[in-house]
Amino acid sequence: MCYDHAAMTLASHFLLRAQLLREGVLDFEKYPFSLPAIRTLDTIVFNPAVTFLIGENGTGKSTLLEAIAVNLGLNAEGGSRSFRFSTRSSHSPLHRLLRLAKGVRRPRDSYFMRAESFFNVATEIERLDSEPAGGSPIIGAYGGRSLHEMSHGESFLALVANRFRAGGLYILDEPEAALSPSRQMALLVKLHQLVEEGTQFVIATHSPLLMAYPGATILLLDKSGIAQVKYEATEHFRISRDFLRNPERFLANLFKVDGVGEE
Repeated sequence: MCYDHAAMTLASHFLLRAQLLREGVLDFEKYPFSLPAIRTLDTIVFNPAVTFLIGENGTGKSTLLEAIAVNLGLNAEGGSRSFRFSTRSSHSPLHRLLRLAKGVRRPRDSYFMRAESFFNVATEIERLDSEPAGGSPIIGAYGGRSLHEMSHGESFLALVANRFRAGGLYILDEPEAALSPSRQMALLVKLHQLVEEGTQFVIATHSPLLMAYPGATILLLDKSGIAQVKYEATEHFRISRDFLRNPERFLANLFKVDGVGEE
């Protein structure tokens, strides 16, 4: 079955909207509510296929994504609903003040993948598999090979290729972090296969390759708040385009602006 993203109805969503319960915020001067994107947040509408959260470091992409994941019952450091480990309890209280509107269908599966703590997920899988249990080893759902025996990028792809299923809801925080350009393309292929099978993604990313996915909604978090933007209007696209058109001139202008090499 091939999904036309533009023709998808609300009934095809798992996650429809996220609304900040502003009346419950005690102090908008305290983190994370002091972040402009959170301070001005009212309602986010999600794409039934792929929604990207983009913006500079520190704008609140990961904070918002984490709050959505925790609100959905997923582990703050990553994993599915069955993961309950915590190496450091540091997630914000934002999840308690988010109201998520969900579609009539329930996802067959859900998972939170965050690049910075995926190592901890791999360690937890090994710990659980080392304990006596009657079921099959958890690592079997990830391809059967220890994630610690792979590179960071290989383990990410093993997760997506083996663990993610059609009709799921997946929250990804900077999945490109350890992926080469060609591996990012491989991720796009798998993402597209899953979308065509009714899967929904919400992804925080800096990658201009990933955010080029056709039909995706791109939400820019910046000092003004949150706004939907077109791919070609993103800084990620413009900088990449200008650099690749003429790297020498681009770098010469960059170094001149920064004063490198001036006497």
